[in-house]
Amino acid sequence: MADDKKDANGGAATGAQGTPAVALTGTSTGKATPEMSMQLAGQYIKDLSFENPGIGQMVQSPQIDLNVDLQGRRINDQGQYEIVMKLRITATQDKKTIFLLELTYGGMFILHNVPDDSLQPILLIECPRLLFPFVRRIVADVVRDGGLPALMIDPIDFVALYRNKMNKMAPQQRVT
Repeated sequence: MADDKKDANGGAATGAQGTPAVALTGTSTGKATPEMSMQLAGQYIKDLSFENPGIGQMVQSPQIDLNVDLQGRRINDQGQYEIVMKLRITATQDKKTIFLLELTYGGMFILHNVPDDSLQPILLIECPRLLFPFVRRIVADVVRDGGLPALMIDPIDFVALYRNKMNKMAPQQRVT
């Protein structure tokens, strides 16, 4: 049986610029509706800072403090959004800072046929999930290149982050 969503070479269908397009499924209402889709159009480092005051210290089991902030904004009316993930990672040992890493990582996403009630969860849960592996690699590489053992941050629960953010955020401040 042939798969209609494959290209001539047998690979997955792609969106503009050869990037993978992800079909999203929603709840069935019995009505014929266009299929929701999400495309990662680009990703990039917006800002990166690494301070290494602990160079030369014997690092054994540092205390790692990780803070994550997610922001989303509409770029245009054609369904283009920017998602920004900000990480601040501080490693301390014996009350001395080993390193401080600040990373702001962005992704450009194109969403089609997404209902308004699904927009926030997709932008602040699903989009960051797609960006996270790249952010994790950057963190590991920067820390390793700073002369320390690579830091492999644990997976982030974006659902919990979303819930916390929505509980603190006023409805008029949400991405629309």
